[in-house]
Amino acid sequence: MIMMSEESITRIPIKFIVEKVGKADGELIRHLAPRTVDAIIKVLPIEGRIALWKEEVYFEIPIKMGDEKAKPNVEKGTIAYWPMGNALCIFYGETQPYSPVNIVGEVKANLEAFAETKSGTRIRVEKI
Repeated sequence: MIMMSEESITRIPIKFIVEKVGKADGELIRHLAPRTVDAIIKVLPIEGRIALWKEEVYFEIPIKMGDEKAKPNVEKGTIAYWPMGNALCIFYGETQPYSPVNIVGEVKANLEAFAETKSGTRIRVEKI
């Protein structure tokens, strides 16, 4: 029997591939919003086209979830699900969500890549 470590169950490494910009690493953290994180994991890999709002990039993903421990404020580097827009959001600067979001993880490397994106740029998210 293979035992999975606590780390692999609660923190799921992912990577973002941003067209013409590069890659960024992140992780989904299950305890922050367990139902939302599980729903995202089930649909990975996902692709979309980036939209911009202040210092945030977001794109629609194929899940519909309500608020789960939703927060009106986030820190730089936060990965969140936006219930109002059925979207995954990456906060790369000092900005706040348009409306409360379910925090699902954090960007671990190359956060600055998101500052270089343009609206309409293709993005892909996959498990590492």
